[in-house]
Amino acid sequence: MGNTPSSHKISAQDKAILDMKTQRDKLHQYQRKITHLTDREKAIAKEMLARGDKARALLALRRKKYQESLLAQTDSQLEQLEKLTNSVEFALVQKDVVFGLQQGTNVLKMIHKEMGGIEQVEKLMGENEEARAYQREVSEMLGGQMSNQDEDEVEDELDALEAEVTGARLVDTPVDQLPSLPVDSVSVDLDRDERIKRKARAEARAKAGAQGAEPMLA
Repeated sequence: MGNTPSSHKISAQDKAILDMKTQRDKLHQYQRKITHLTDREKAIAKEMLARGDKARALLALRRKKYQESLLAQTDSQLEQLEKLTNSVEFALVQKDVVFGLQQGTNVLKMIHKEMGGIEQVEKLMGENEEARAYQREVSEMLGGQMSNQDEDEVEDELDALEAEVTGARLVDTPVDQLPSLPVDSVSVDLDRDERIKRKARAEARAKAGAQGAEPMLA
C-alpha cells in the first residue's frame, strides 16, 4: 500500500526534459541581458562611425554578431533536442540528447562569459591603454570564433550603418528613366560585384591576421 520507491524514480527521459527546461530558462534570461549589451554595441558602432573611427565601429559590430550567434546557436540546438526528447524512441537517441545537453551547457557558459556588464562594452570605444588591451583581446578572440560568412555579414551591417550615419541615400530615379537592361545581366553584375567584394574582404582579413594587425587602433 502506498507508493513504492520505484514509483518515484525519475527516468532518463524525465531528467533530459528537466535539464532542457533549465537550459531554456537560462537562455531566456541571458537573451534579455545580452540584448541590452548588443543594443549598446550598435550605438557605439554608430558613434565611432560618426567620429570617423571605422575600425572600432567594426569591432563593436563583430562583438555584437558573435553574441547574437551564440544565442541563436543555443536556441536552435535546444529546439532540436526537445524534438528528440519527446520522441517515442527516446532510448535510441538518449546518447545524442545527453551529448547535446552538454554542448548546450558549454555554450551557455560562453554566453555567460560575454555578460561582463555594460562597463566592458564601453571599453570598445576607450582610448587608454587598458581599453586598447581589451580591444586587442576581443579582436583576437573573435578572430578564432567567427566564420567568413559571419565577417561578411558584419561588413554588410557596417556599410548599412555607415550609410545611415553619413546620411547617404540612394537617389530616387523615376522608373521610366532607368536604363533598360536585361534582368539576367543586372543579376550577373550584382553577383560578380558581391563575389569581388567578399573576396577582397577575406584577403584583407587574412593579411591583417598575418601581420598581427590591431584594427581597433587604426
